Amino acid sequence: MKKSLSSSNSGCFNKLQEKFQFLFEGELIDEICNHGILKTCKKGSTLIEIGQVVTHMPVIINGVVKVMKEDENDNELLLYYLEVGDTCAATLNCCTRHTRSNIKAIAESNAEIIFIPVEKIEDWMVKYHSWRNYILESYNFRISELLDAVDNLAFNNMEERLYRHLRDKVMISKDAKLKITHQEIAVDLNSSRVVISRLMKKLENEGQIFQHRNYVEVREFMKEKH
Repeated sequence: MKKSLSSSNSGCFNKLQEKFQFLFEGELIDEICNHGILKTCKKGSTLIEIGQVVTHMPVIINGVVKVMKEDENDNELLLYYLEVGDTCAATLNCCTRHTRSNIKAIAESNAEIIFIPVEKIEDWMVKYHSWRNYILESYNFRISELLDAVDNLAFNNMEERLYRHLRDKVMISKDAKLKITHQEIAVDLNSSRVVISRLMKKLENEGQIFQHRNYVEVREFMKEKH
């Protein structure tokens, strides 16, 4: 017989049930609420730092998180975004191997995240078929995204990478108006602000984007008004 939820967990259960009822069974959602740590994270806050001992795996309830990699000179490079229902394969790998994090995770927007303890990740792989599928599919999807990122670095010039990045940002935010600075783009793409500013101007002259005082618009996502 399924145990009843405590009042403190009922809100968490209802929230997860709304988001994951077609992915996880009720018993697993109950366990996630009982053992996970639900956190609200503000935009720009660092969730996971490079070198941190990873004891919990994040699952995104609301919002967007970006996952970054650093080189030996502390230059950052965007690897991929996490959206609702996603988890981080790089963090999962650290959890299961009991190693320190080699990535940085930053809230791209205000977000709600539930952190699952490593011992439960392993237990549920045996206990719940839906959880096992979720973990394996997460691995496969992130590997595919990382291969796309490698292809983008290897075969696309900076202008193509910039435009692809802007398109991805629009699709992630679901808003054609990107409130982002040239410096922020430069950090994501491991470039310089001067280079990004020059290429943004070139894209604007070609009619692919429109730059305004506080935001940027990507033409292909805009309603016809220009």
